Amino acid sequence: MARYKMLVLSRPTEGCEDEYNDWYQNTHLAQIISLPGFIAAERYELAVNMLGEGAYPYIAIYEIETDDVQSAFAALQDAAGDGSIVMSPAFDTASVYASIYAPLGERISRS
Repeated sequence: MARYKMLVLSRPTEGCEDEYNDWYQNTHLAQIISLPGFIAAERYELAVNMLGEGAYPYIAIYEIETDDVQSAFAALQDAAGDGSIVMSPAFDTASVYASIYAPLGERISRS
């Protein structure tokens, strides 16, 4: 079965950081991994901005395992459209970046 990563770079609505983090960690991640093909999720916050301005303060990385990534994406779109995924007003939807990536080459690690 093929594996993918979905990256979501986002920021909270101005003044709503606590609400954003609570909703994302305690509601949203579980809603996403309940969808077909989505098997795990993890969040990170910006530790060091290495280049440029306007770095996203948060990233979520979702693991997808499926032989049909388009159907996993369709399930996500359907859930967003039918209200199965509850979005928080603390999530700044105007600035979010989200994409699904396929592995390219073998994973390299230090021995």
